Amino acid sequence: MKKAQRHAAILDLIQRKTIRTQEELLDELKALGFDTTQATVSRDIRDLKIIKTTEGSGGYQYAVAAPSGDGDFASKLKTIFSEAVYRVDCACNIVVLKTYAGMGSAAGVAVDSMHLEGVVGTLSGDDTMFIAARTYEDAANICAVLSGLLK
Repeated sequence: MKKAQRHAAILDLIQRKTIRTQEELLDELKALGFDTTQATVSRDIRDLKIIKTTEGSGGYQYAVAAPSGDGDFASKLKTIFSEAVYRVDCACNIVVLKTYAGMGSAAGVAVDSMHLEGVVGTLSGDDTMFIAARTYEDAANICAVLSGLLK
């Protein structure tokens, strides 16, 4: 599978599950069908700027670092978006993104990082993402921008 798909899966996994070690992440990726190594996962963690944060019980878990204006990171998220999403549609003030199975959260991370004008909130599932826009016009603009990012 492609690197961008693996990156999207990693982002999705750490958003949905508590992942404490590279070994846990590697096991989760293998369960999703990614044939990869610990060294590759280590590079992916570095490339995606994933950090370890404290969890409620005092242990550590992986999390996505807050964007720091790094253009390269933004570029990676746009690539992940284009690999994860295959359809963008609009209904009144709601934008609906259809993603490949398991990629909804990864698309959500990418969209949220874009800070699009007129977004009131987002909700991501397994293979669908909803974006609530302030107005119909905002939804139409968001739909146009996101459609332009698809391959």
